[in-house]
Amino acid sequence: MAELVFFSGTMDCGKSTLALQMDYNHRARGRGGVRFSRNDRAGGARISSRLGLETDCVEVLDTTDFWDEVIERRTRGLRVDYLICDEAQFYSPSQVEQLARIVDEIDVDVFAFGITADFRTRLFPGSQRLIELADRVQVLQVEALCWCGRRATHNARTVDGVMVTEGAQVVVGDVDMALDPASAGAADHTPVVGYETLCRRHFMRRVTAHGANVMAQQDQLLPFEVDACLWHGAGEPQDKRGTS
Repeated sequence: MAELVFFSGTMDCGKSTLALQMDYNHRARGRGGVRFSRNDRAGGARISSRLGLETDCVEVLDTTDFWDEVIERRTRGLRVDYLICDEAQFYSPSQVEQLARIVDEIDVDVFAFGITADFRTRLFPGSQRLIELADRVQVLQVEALCWCGRRATHNARTVDGVMVTEGAQVVVGDVDMALDPASAGAADHTPVVGYETLCRRHFMRRVTAHGANVMAQQDQLLPFEVDACLWHGAGEPQDKRGTS
């Protein structure tokens, strides 16, 4: 019986690595499949892992119809037993419904991989629909880590190292994008948008690795017993709690 399986987790937990591994395993057993992705860090029509693995795929667009993609290939005599759908959080709810229809009516396995929530802790529309329709939702066992060493549970967006909670839901960036302190104060400096995985404690207090380093260099206490939202580099505080 074919299944729609959603593999979810934060950034840095190995979703794309697993997608490539699963594709390899199925092809090694003689199964035919199609790889899909959208907004991959390596560019269009690519699936890439931070471990250095990378391969080609079909880029998912707003106009992509997965049903048509499968039928067109089978009409040409190609074997399609499964689909690998990376960055599935960026798919539209209707595209997720197409994937569910493919599983139910054509008996094709669909393995979707994606982030559940955005930098505001809001569910991506594609991820929400996958959670609603998937036969199984599997949280990846490889744990991403916060800068403090705790298990990371939230994805944070940063601009020049400072966490932000407003803006467009989709802005392409990566966890490897770092701020160059020498250029931060330049008049022609372009703000660097990056992403970071944080534990809930530091996500709620808006303390990134860059912020923690700045406070350490200034001989300030790290935000364990103090409210780091009051630190000027953390942006607007999420609550009005004071310190004692």
